Amino acid sequence: MTEAAVREAVAANAYMAFYNGPLTCKTDIPGLEFDFNHGARVKVPAGDWRVKLSDRDSFTTLFDAAVSDTMVTSVKKYYVNFRLEIFRDGRLVLDHEFTPKKRRVLLQYPLRSVLGDNIAAFPYGQAFKYLHDCEVYCAIEPRLAELFKATYPDVNFVKPGERPEDIYATYYMGYFYPAGERAYQPADWRILGLQKAAAGILGLTPQEIRPAIAPENLERQIAEPYVCIAAQATSQAKYWNNPHGWIKTVEHLKARGYRVLCIDRERVHGQGRWWNGIPYGAEDFTGDRPLSERVDLLHHADFFVGLGSGLSWLAWAVGKPVVMISGFSLPQTEFYTPYRVINHHVCNGCFTDSGAEFANDNFAWCPRLENTDRQFECTRLIAAGQVNAAIDRLMADHGLRPAKTAV
Repeated sequence: MTEAAVREAVAANAYMAFYNGPLTCKTDIPGLEFDFNHGARVKVPAGDWRVKLSDRDSFTTLFDAAVSDTMVTSVKKYYVNFRLEIFRDGRLVLDHEFTPKKRRVLLQYPLRSVLGDNIAAFPYGQAFKYLHDCEVYCAIEPRLAELFKATYPDVNFVKPGERPEDIYATYYMGYFYPAGERAYQPADWRILGLQKAAAGILGLTPQEIRPAIAPENLERQIAEPYVCIAAQATSQAKYWNNPHGWIKTVEHLKARGYRVLCIDRERVHGQGRWWNGIPYGAEDFTGDRPLSERVDLLHHADFFVGLGSGLSWLAWAVGKPVVMISGFSLPQTEFYTPYRVINHHVCNGCFTDSGAEFANDNFAWCPRLENTDRQFECTRLIAAGQVNAAIDRLMADHGLRPAKTAV
């Protein structure tokens, strides 16, 4: 993909663009160049050449063949501990082991503001930097970059599609379809979960890392105790489809002494016959507000109640306890919270099922029960009592005792 094509992809709101630029590692031999900007890449001029690519960790030979006037690239584009051996006329002329230390590495995050995907994957860039002592550049949508700049001062930020000079290696920090694809991700992210899959792309230990997002405004704007909620999502399967659920939970929160602020972007959202509005009784803090305003609101909230979607990830990154209501995914998909709510007595976990490919162009996606009277039962049959019990447990665990106020 060319630089112009990347700009077109950004304008078209594509998920990811793969712009690798010219080869950056030159040699003393004219025409012999290499880098790791789309997996391992080796360019050789015309002549009697042999290129051998190996994985030093698995002791696997990936490619070993005679070539001339061509570019050799590895199939795998995620982190591999490569070794390059280049022979000319039967003599070894280049032996290079992948070594990012003191070099520049570019991490390309999704082009559009996919909030949950970006927050889940972001902290592994800093982990990679510390492990390899390299200079990391994060190409991430500017609105999201502003969330991280204050808390990640040792990471460089560029716009999606930008490539600083002398980039040694590039990795694409997304979650790719089909999920069984193995060029850009080493394993099925549906099974691993979002964070462990991101760690795998960079060859890191598959462990959870909570991102750090700090508020811009430390001054509290709302005097009364309050809780933030978010009820909207990008697919109906993610919603809490119990028609009485949010009503009873908002009532419960208010009875416990809280104002309840809905911080979704959309007041009403849906497609076709599926439409969802702000929960009855919640205060309307929706709208196309800067994410920094939502961060400030979350910072002063006692906790957050939401779905398996982006604002839950945002609340977790701000450091808030999260009650997460989700049945379409299993607990390993998102971050760990002891206040996750799922009903295991009904159909659940289709998003985590390696036999069910998520169709993001089908708002009513429900691969096992679509167009039946059991559609979306994974959340429709999550009772408000179960959610309210998780809220009460959270409040007890954190010693929260707001005074009862009439709102």
